[in-house]
Amino acid sequence: MTIAPGEAAFPGESDEDLLDVSVVVTPGMPIWEGDPGLTLERVMSIADGALANVSELCCGVHTGTHVDAPNHFIEGAPGVESLDLSALIGPASVIEIPRASPAIDVSALVGVQLAGIERVLFRTRNSELWQRPGFQRDHIVIAPEAARLLVSSGVRLVGIDYLSVGSPETHRILLGAGVVCLEGLDLQGVEPGRYDLFCGPLRLDGADGAPARVLLRKRAKVAPAHERPQ
Repeated sequence: MTIAPGEAAFPGESDEDLLDVSVVVTPGMPIWEGDPGLTLERVMSIADGALANVSELCCGVHTGTHVDAPNHFIEGAPGVESLDLSALIGPASVIEIPRASPAIDVSALVGVQLAGIERVLFRTRNSELWQRPGFQRDHIVIAPEAARLLVSSGVRLVGIDYLSVGSPETHRILLGAGVVCLEGLDLQGVEPGRYDLFCGPLRLDGADGAPARVLLRKRAKVAPAHERPQ
């Protein structure tokens, strides 16, 4: 079964649906400027007499939907295999940033409830950029002062819907505080709200990042006490 980004993987009750918010990894997809290109090719084929089909994938670790490790911008810091797994799975909030916002700065977070929120995924106009060919420079990023606010609020994971959370300074603020940077999400069709997040990056020894499969599941609304069955 093919699951498109933002599409329910297992139809049923709405609060049990899974949404695949990972981008499809395919040759020709947008890659950060200067990063290694991507090739995916069949090197053994049943049609040619082999016992099995075997493909070879070559790409950078920051290809498509991926996580950054602290050593991506901090020399001597831990690699991706050392990430706190508990930060990768759990309740998350999808927060929509208005289209007119040039960046996610402190003013864009005014009114956003961050208290008690450990995982934040920003849905911006970036998600539309996946439909354009090649790398797009005009993507929305997180400003350093907003990164500091997220750290001080106790956020453990920050996700964004294009290939970078922001400048080297933004990265160092987040990664230096142990915050996982989850980049390259596709949040088209995902409504703002509360979800359960499942993020599974490859366990690459010492790597500064790793491709990841990311799923969301809408959280069931809890009825007020006076409406619950007795």
